[in-house]
Amino acid sequence: MRLPRSSGILLHPTSLPSGKLDAEAYRFVDWLEAAGQSWWGILPLGPPDEYGSPYAAQSAFAGWRGLLAEPKAPVSGRELEDFVARHPVWTGDWAAFAGGEAIADQVRFEREWGALRTYAGKRGVRIYGDLPIYVAPGGADHVSRPELFQQGVVAGAPPDALSRTGQLWGNPLYDWPAHRATGYRWWTERFARVFELVDLARVDHFRGFVSYWSVPERHRTATHGRWRRAPGAELFAAVSQALGALPLVAEDLGVITPAVYALRDALGLPGMAVLLWAFGGSAGNPHAPRNHRENEVVYTSTHDTDTAAGWFESLARKERAATGLDRSEPAWGLIELAMQSRARLAILPAQDVLGLGSEARMNYPGRAQGNWSWRLRRGQLTNALALRLRDAATAGGRAGR
Repeated sequence: MRLPRSSGILLHPTSLPSGKLDAEAYRFVDWLEAAGQSWWGILPLGPPDEYGSPYAAQSAFAGWRGLLAEPKAPVSGRELEDFVARHPVWTGDWAAFAGGEAIADQVRFEREWGALRTYAGKRGVRIYGDLPIYVAPGGADHVSRPELFQQGVVAGAPPDALSRTGQLWGNPLYDWPAHRATGYRWWTERFARVFELVDLARVDHFRGFVSYWSVPERHRTATHGRWRRAPGAELFAAVSQALGALPLVAEDLGVITPAVYALRDALGLPGMAVLLWAFGGSAGNPHAPRNHRENEVVYTSTHDTDTAAGWFESLARKERAATGLDRSEPAWGLIELAMQSRARLAILPAQDVLGLGSEARMNYPGRAQGNWSWRLRRGQLTNALALRLRDAATAGGRAGR
């Protein structure tokens, strides 16, 4: 796919002042329009785990009732029947898992999210979502469809420079031959659901579709896992045959093999560059602006990294000087670099627009508690900030209407 030259703000709905799809969400859309932004970037919308992580959602399909502005709004029998008829593959499993008002909550979610998305679209703002590769252990998908998952092994990442024992995520791993036998129906339904909710989606841990790290379930670390092959292009071919063009972005960060880049490029998917990692490294550092590609999404920082200001403060004095950034406003220095980048889409976390430090960080990977809780204060995104951001977007040829 070919992205238009544009920019947007990353702000999960839980980070709105109320954490709900209420009037504050609509005010944020108005602010995006005033700021010349064409995209609202979000994290996964499913029901999070006990720690609040949207990447460990209890369903790969259901929206989270915790976002509802009106969780007790009436739902008719006709609405329930219509929703189930349009989503026959997963609604029964979710109702059996969540019980009670499970399907009524999905009707409410569809109402509220659909109305907000329509409002945004009329103002030139589209939704940039996120699709985690794995499902949560013990979640609705894992419990209701055990035949689609392997037994005795879990997901993780191998030892590297950041962790001598690797990362033990614990997610169930897919039984890829079982998915192949169904023509990848579950995946087709999953992507279809994603595109009901967003206009563009980032595929988290894209490299796992080429090969994945498999760890014996009983192990306490990921040290003794092994690489196993995933279906790669075959899966995406099956999904695109059913759904047509797939508006996706490949999360291709970390130590990536040539095979992963080859799949990304064969599918025509944009990759990612993160400006926190643009300074230093080899001449071929893919995050350095000189090496950005047009078919790419450039971020100042991400939900998994420190904020731009927090990162800058963590650098030694010589390292700060080497960046060439203004010490008084390092985040805005990165914003201007992103706006001027060759990459067609620039995404800026709201924390960077506000110049906030590490106290506003969204997530610390590998740490279960203390994440996902940052919120805007009402009125924190001012008209003056909107005008400043619109000027930067205009200078970079990215301003929306």
